[in-house]
Amino acid sequence: MEYVPRERVRLLTGVLSVVSLAVVFAAAGGRIPSSSVPASPEWVLETIPLVNAVLSAAAIGTITVGWRAIRRGDVERHRIAMVTSFGLFVSFLALYLYRLTATGGPQPFPGPEAVYQFVYLPLLAIHILLAIVCIPLLYYVLLLALSRPIADLRRTSHARVGRIAATLWLISFSLGIVVFVVLHVVY
Repeated sequence: MEYVPRERVRLLTGVLSVVSLAVVFAAAGGRIPSSSVPASPEWVLETIPLVNAVLSAAAIGTITVGWRAIRRGDVERHRIAMVTSFGLFVSFLALYLYRLTATGGPQPFPGPEAVYQFVYLPLLAIHILLAIVCIPLLYYVLLLALSRPIADLRRTSHARVGRIAATLWLISFSLGIVVFVVLHVVY
């Protein structure tokens, strides 16, 4: 069943990517006023990083299941796993953006300056860069899958781009968990 017009996949990918990244950068840059989101108790805001680490770990699991399923030819299990992964990612992003907006931006690093410069910042930079690169790739493979019957996907770049997206997604989620541990557990 076709949900997205075939000829619009690239255009929709571009539009969705630009809008998504604009919202993320606006929230990270403190451009969205905290009054635009409902207020939450402090304990909710403090719990969001842990919830996001759990969502990230779950997404690593579902991406892995989806990757293994397609290698075994189980298209339906692959579809379910990857849609679940996308849902986990959207949940992660919604909570992350809510917390950024509610608190007025990213929290400062509480540890030593050397750890900040030589460990935390490089990990965070790679994590953010991969997350940014993943967004258009994920939209593209998802829109390809929504716009074509399964049999026709073999004649598209869905598998090739999907492998790249899944690899970068796994690394980004893994680094996100490491960033969480450094920021919220170690310091």
